[in-house]
Amino acid sequence: MFSRFAAVCLLTCSALINTYAQAPNTLSASEKKAGWQLLFDGRDLKGWHRYNGKGTPTSWKVEQGALHLDVPKTPAATARDAGDLVTDTPIAGDFAFKAEFKLERYTNSGVFFFVQESAKYPKIFDTGLEAQIGDDDLYQRDVKLPHPHNSGDFFSIADARIKEPKPLGEWNQLDVTMRKNKLVVMINGFTVQEHDLTSADWKQRMAASKLSKAPIASGKFSGRIGLQDWNTGVWFRNIKVRSL
Repeated sequence: MFSRFAAVCLLTCSALINTYAQAPNTLSASEKKAGWQLLFDGRDLKGWHRYNGKGTPTSWKVEQGALHLDVPKTPAATARDAGDLVTDTPIAGDFAFKAEFKLERYTNSGVFFFVQESAKYPKIFDTGLEAQIGDDDLYQRDVKLPHPHNSGDFFSIADARIKEPKPLGEWNQLDVTMRKNKLVVMINGFTVQEHDLTSADWKQRMAASKLSKAPIASGKFSGRIGLQDWNTGVWFRNIKVRSL
């Protein structure tokens, strides 16, 4: 006889299967209800452009339903069509962002927030706050270096409190939330950064950083989201954002 307990278990398992079976680069019914928006649909680069430019660099390719920064491992890589990507639409106010990323050997990349495009800022790292992602085994070799490009670091500002990336070739989950001036970064479910952007500690960090002259240093917490091209391969998918 089919018990009530078995029926509940069947329904629960079915829900879990549906959750994990969600196709990449899509929104679930609950995500749509919560106001999430896709920033990458797995088919093309609509909604993105070259930082401080037009069009998109050809080094960014859509492969296997993911956004792949394809950097040939040959000397010809120096002649490729390189460039950082930014969203067409800037983000203002509180937000939640999430994406999956996959690392290759030597990956040194990052996701930028609060990016302001201007000739005054020739490089994306002159204006955007970078949540670093990279090959931690490579960059942890010299432990004496501050902010050694570990995944979850705010480059030149704050080290991640713990290191939680998965092995090279596996997908990692990045979550970033900005709510009432509180900025939180999570990697694979672990909180690696947590800051009050109005605190004395944060202001001191900003003043001593490469962003000391950028708008974020004076409290402008809005702008575009960016993906870094630092001449090393990296993959992204399931890039989503919502207003809070």
